[in-house]
Amino acid sequence: MSSSPTEVGRTVEIAMPQMGISVAEGTIVEWRKRPGDRVEADEPVCDVSTDKVDVEIPAPRAGRLARIAVGPGETVAVGTVLAELDVGGDEPGGAEPGGNGHEPKANGDEPPAPAADRSRVYSPIVRRMAAEKHVDLDRVEGHGVGGRVRKADLVAFLESEPPTLVAQRDTSVGVDAGVGGGRAAGGLFGPTRREPMSPMRRQIAARMVESRRTAAHCTTVVEVDFGRVAARREELRPAMAARGVGLTYLAFVARATVTALQRHPILNASIEGEELVHHADVNLGIAVALDDGLIVPVIRQAQRLSLEGLAAAIGDLAARAREKRLQPDEVGGGTFTITNPGQFGTVLATPIINPPQVAILDLEAVVKRPVVVERDGEDALAIRPLSYLCMSWDHRALDGAEAARFLAELREDLEQGRWE
Repeated sequence: MSSSPTEVGRTVEIAMPQMGISVAEGTIVEWRKRPGDRVEADEPVCDVSTDKVDVEIPAPRAGRLARIAVGPGETVAVGTVLAELDVGGDEPGGAEPGGNGHEPKANGDEPPAPAADRSRVYSPIVRRMAAEKHVDLDRVEGHGVGGRVRKADLVAFLESEPPTLVAQRDTSVGVDAGVGGGRAAGGLFGPTRREPMSPMRRQIAARMVESRRTAAHCTTVVEVDFGRVAARREELRPAMAARGVGLTYLAFVARATVTALQRHPILNASIEGEELVHHADVNLGIAVALDDGLIVPVIRQAQRLSLEGLAAAIGDLAARAREKRLQPDEVGGGTFTITNPGQFGTVLATPIINPPQVAILDLEAVVKRPVVVERDGEDALAIRPLSYLCMSWDHRALDGAEAARFLAELREDLEQGRWE
């Protein structure tokens, strides 16, 4: 993440950093400091959210925050000046009255103007924690800018008293009451309300709409017998678990996919304008579901990793994605994506391509089902662990025959044990 400061005299500018090659803008979630506050070098001054990752923006130097140029909730391009830091001495400097339109500095003995009321503006992290703990955020006292409820405020609230449910289910009727009807009707969800989309949700929406508008989406589906995979997984799991690696069906699919992509390089390509860009490496994106969105960290040069190496990389990236610990350069540059909604029990889907990639593979739930098999030359019923692999692909880059061949070979590799 590039955040080199621009220094003008006693003042250092803090700009929106470049957070990966595919990130063009970011949204200020919260300012941790106010004009006039002392800031140490590398101390976080604000939180920024993008469609890829949430990051803390550190102070490049020690000094005092002189001016805030971009307020919470505003989205600005990479390189935009967010704030100015006075590094010339201990006294506050550079914060002229009304100079930023967000938090004007006081003049002389005149009391400072009160901060804008942000007590009901919540960051994605605070909303997620509140939902997990069933906390009504109206009950939490905020100590952030403008009375904003910070993560620290919510943690303190949880430690001081047990959380309560926002609303209770009305058991006096046969169905959940009050959907759209408000608390007065005993509704499970409380009154009808509106709230802005989170920055991550807005970015995902924009990218997915653009993908549907641009790419010629088609979806091809094959059914795969995971019997051999299941057996091998049971053999390998204890040893890998002892080494701290969780072995999932997704790891087998990822390993077989990487091999198949090397035989079908068009599916590892991307579209830029009217050109097809063929990539030498398989940079494999793994979609990870978050409470407030979706993120796709990338395993670079996945073709160099073994089954265990891929399993370890998938587990590591997924854990750090959910803990908001990914680095910005870990969420860009993918050449092919795998998504795994089957972990939630789904059986069929038509995923949306992650541009500029030309395909995305969807792994559905592995479910035991009765199938007809040939035994001693005759048909017989058997119970097999089956799943669907659904691949959406861009008809601008390839045709149905190529997509079908790729999936057929991938299915055969998984069923015949060709993944190591």
